[in-house]
Amino acid sequence: MSLDQQTNTHQGVVRFITAGSVDDGKSTLIGRLLYDTKAVLADQLLALSKTKHARVTASDAAVDLALLTDGLEAEREQGITIDVAYRYFATSKRKFIVADAPGHEQYTRNLVTGASQADVAVLLVDATRVDLTTKPAGLLAQTKRHSAIVRLLGLRHVAVAVNKMDLLNFDENVFNAIKESIEGLATTLGLPTPHLIPVSALQGDNVVDKSDKTPWYQGPSLLQWLESLDTTPVQNIEGLRFPVQYVARQDGSAADDFRGYLGRVEAGTISKGQKVTILPSGSEATVAEIHVSNDHQASNDAAGVDIAKAGQVIALRLAEDVDVSRGDTIVAREGHDQPSLTKQVSADLCWLDSEPLSLSRKYVLRHTTNTVFAKVKGIQQVLDVQTLSHATDIHALNMNEIGRVDLVLQKPIIADRFDQAASTGAFVLTDEATNHTVAAGMLRELTV
Repeated sequence: MSLDQQTNTHQGVVRFITAGSVDDGKSTLIGRLLYDTKAVLADQLLALSKTKHARVTASDAAVDLALLTDGLEAEREQGITIDVAYRYFATSKRKFIVADAPGHEQYTRNLVTGASQADVAVLLVDATRVDLTTKPAGLLAQTKRHSAIVRLLGLRHVAVAVNKMDLLNFDENVFNAIKESIEGLATTLGLPTPHLIPVSALQGDNVVDKSDKTPWYQGPSLLQWLESLDTTPVQNIEGLRFPVQYVARQDGSAADDFRGYLGRVEAGTISKGQKVTILPSGSEATVAEIHVSNDHQASNDAAGVDIAKAGQVIALRLAEDVDVSRGDTIVAREGHDQPSLTKQVSADLCWLDSEPLSLSRKYVLRHTTNTVFAKVKGIQQVLDVQTLSHATDIHALNMNEIGRVDLVLQKPIIADRFDQAASTGAFVLTDEATNHTVAAGMLRELTV
């Protein structure tokens, strides 16, 4: 098969993240995917078989597959995942980028980082650690927390791998009890209906191939489910959003030289000859040239392209000499979905810092290519991951807590609600003094 033929057999890249509590088997699951899809080299397997940190002693496990993703020495020594590990593999149908996120509560920020770049979430539940004496079955707090984070980040596709079913003799009743509890959790959180799969990551049941040990399960294996997904980006707004990241000059000095505005088209399309507005100044201009990727280094008479769409990195030249700098956003002068210019927002925050949120402290909000000082005006509610209720009489947000807050900004930003456009509806908060990232945020309401 030629390279072109191989390329054409792929339907696109799927980016997915695994999440779950400590020892749910996330690293082993990914290792099994890599091993059974022949994505592991022989010398890697040989090295793993000799490692002193192997955690698997079962006679049917030649190597500890979890070590394929636990790359840090500290991870192998402690038997836990600390950092997000990215691995790549492919089948005849799809290419995959998988992120193994930490399960421990103190590494929630790593999970948020990995999930923010994913199309799909695979939540793991250790079937042996679910409390089956209650109705519905009692799930671990981390399962609830990770489900809430997946909901906040707006991932469209969610699967729940009910792991270690081999230790429970692949009991259908156990699986159904866990399924009922998971579906109730999804309904409460507003999570997309998850697809539940009974698996044994250690033995490979229902991971790559269907298992004959679960004749009562009629659905696909995890890999078959991943191969079937439509991960085409969904754009809920049609209007142009082009945040300017950098102003480029060909030699940095000549007044009549090329001056391009570089960045990524976050939403909509932009075309040659289009009338645009630069926000927040309100200056108007006409698109003279569009160059894709490094094409901005071409001469002034290069043709470039006539149109660019969301996701493309471009350099833009305007016909008029207007003031444009990093942090500005170029939008269409007319059309649907005009952006909001706002100084007051309500947002969901996942608090990542050991120091609690302070209403008296000033933070720095980093949104697209813009940076602006922000102050938390108030906390509307905080999610209790145990009861899934929202407490309203709260005046602080602690590490790993999720809450909705009101923010007042020093100057207006051009933004959209997160459910309309994730790229222009997401932001991070950093501490003004230490520059530490303290929270990941999703815009929910904008006050014009």
